[in-house]
Amino acid sequence: MTVNIDERELFKTKGKKSVNVNFENKVRGLALGLLIPFILLVVWETAIRLNWLDAYVFPAPTTILQKIIELAQEGTLWGHVGITFFRVLIGFLAGTFAAVVLGSIVGYFKWFEQLMDPLIQAFRAIPSLAWVPLFILWMGIGESSKVMLIAVGVFFPVYLNIVSGIQGVDRKLIEVGKIYHFTPLQIVRRIILPASLPSFLVGLRSGVGLGWMFVVAAELMGASQGLGYLLVVGQNTYSPELIIASIILFALLGKATDSLLKTLEARALKWQDNLQNQL
Repeated sequence: MTVNIDERELFKTKGKKSVNVNFENKVRGLALGLLIPFILLVVWETAIRLNWLDAYVFPAPTTILQKIIELAQEGTLWGHVGITFFRVLIGFLAGTFAAVVLGSIVGYFKWFEQLMDPLIQAFRAIPSLAWVPLFILWMGIGESSKVMLIAVGVFFPVYLNIVSGIQGVDRKLIEVGKIYHFTPLQIVRRIILPASLPSFLVGLRSGVGLGWMFVVAAELMGASQGLGYLLVVGQNTYSPELIIASIILFALLGKATDSLLKTLEARALKWQDNLQNQL
């Protein structure tokens, strides 16, 4: 079948319109996402300027921004951000790997779930700070104990979502695969993995969020660098602007990594015909 020049131009025009619509949607979404933080910052700054809040206890956003710029100009900010990000990254990869391996086996084999899941759920109920003295005793206050604590935090949400995703696969899909004489490996690759992918990606986002929370506890274990270390320095030197600056940097880094995973999720699940695609 041949396509004339007018039809080609029509296809190009539709493609350009689609790109423009997607770009406009992204810009609108970004603007909406920044609206409430902007309003809060304006109210916060105004309250300090009008002396409604004590600037020493609750410094203004401009003071906090000035502190962040000062740290950047000194060259210390990037070192603290870099080491914290590295710890979260290594802990996230280690915790995700362990969760994928164990969660896949638990989700696929019923007898293995009955064997292992009660113990794992008991460990999940242990507060994060309860692991700190034990990891210090086992591994000292070096990097290994910090990474291990972060990995523990990442492990559980990823594990739970993998198990839930695999066990939630429609049994009828498995039966269809057997009708077409799929091997067990083909069933896993062509049915179970795609069907459980949404839950797995949600688990990754939950895991990276907990990774950023656990890194604070990890960096309280005798760290000499990192954003958690800056929190301790701010507390010891009575510098609320340093404490809040560190908290804001945690929030920005956490949001950046979550946005990255959200983009990956959107691209990996393009095939889904869900509610968002209809809005």
